[in-house]
Amino acid sequence: QVQLVESGGGSVQAGDSLRLSCAASDRSFRNNAVGWFRQAPGKEREFVAAISWAAGMTYYADSVKGRFTISRDNAKTTVYLQMNSLKPEDTGVYICAVRSSSFNSYNIGRIREYDAWGQGTQVTVSS
Repeated sequence: QVQLVESGGGSVQAGDSLRLSCAASDRSFRNNAVGWFRQAPGKEREFVAAISWAAGMTYYADSVKGRFTISRDNAKTTVYLQMNSLKPEDTGVYICAVRSSSFNSYNIGRIREYDAWGQGTQVTVSS
């Protein structure tokens, strides 16, 4: 099973930016979609963004549209999440995951469809 490792988290002020990385242990990204999720203390895990590896189509939660950008680096088998204009409500553990099942804009955020998960990286945004 593919191993996913996230990095790039940290503690920032509201309005700052961070770029998260999700590196895969092998090339199994290439047939999948890769998603970013986040989980705040006491809250359920929620979808943030996803990208289809083959076509590069991107999907975003409404709460991050216009502020976050997901992208991929084919050569490095790495997915990035550029987060701008961060808000305190963006605080949480950010986790990347990969799915092999078919997807569309309606089910791309469905957690149970993702097969492998990383350990996550903490993002803390203070006001």
